[in-house]
Amino acid sequence: MLKRNALGWARVASIWVAGAVGTLLVALALYAVAGLVGGAIPANDAWRPPAEGVRIFVESNGVHTGIVVPKVAEGVDWRPLVRPEHLADPRYGGHTHLSFGWGDRAFYLETPTWSEVKPATVLAAARGSEDTLVHVDHVPEPIPGVEVRAITLRPEEYRRLADFIRRTFADAPRHYRGYGPYDVFYDAKGSYSFRRTCNAWTGEALRHAGVRVGRWTPFPVTVLNWF
Repeated sequence: MLKRNALGWARVASIWVAGAVGTLLVALALYAVAGLVGGAIPANDAWRPPAEGVRIFVESNGVHTGIVVPKVAEGVDWRPLVRPEHLADPRYGGHTHLSFGWGDRAFYLETPTWSEVKPATVLAAARGSEDTLVHVDHVPEPIPGVEVRAITLRPEEYRRLADFIRRTFADAPRHYRGYGPYDVFYDAKGSYSFRRTCNAWTGEALRHAGVRVGRWTPFPVTVLNWF
């Protein structure tokens, strides 16, 4: 009798697990479809890049996207906020550009590449987090390519973009060691969730500037495919 009961419970447990896995896979598939559809619907549809202006870049490492801007342009000077002495090696502060990204603290610190993505980290971030960071890399001017796209903005568009990025920083933000000697993390504002990912933030920043981009951009491809 005990053996039969044990087999019965094992069967119930296996059915429950299979059902839960199936539900999760369906939810992920629906999320992927929704993200691709949202990324394909344009905001600021009439926008076209000017012949001259401030050249910025959108870059991706396959997981996170970032916006690369000059340290000084059109009256915007990032040097008082993002200082070389915050870096593990201040010499990298001599580079001319900064790459900005935003996201969940745990997801950023634990998943710099796809090979380091952990299901528990993804699920925790998807549920929502108030603990967010701005990630800043000090870099030379990027060379456009498959994972780096150049965009020219009008001065007023660039200033709107810069204002959006600056307001993402926490008031009097603390800074934390980055992945290497050239990057650093800062305390940020905003809530991270499956609806507002690091890539959704990139799209939001570009939309705020007035750039033509998808209405919801949760994945790197939904950002880069516009440029």
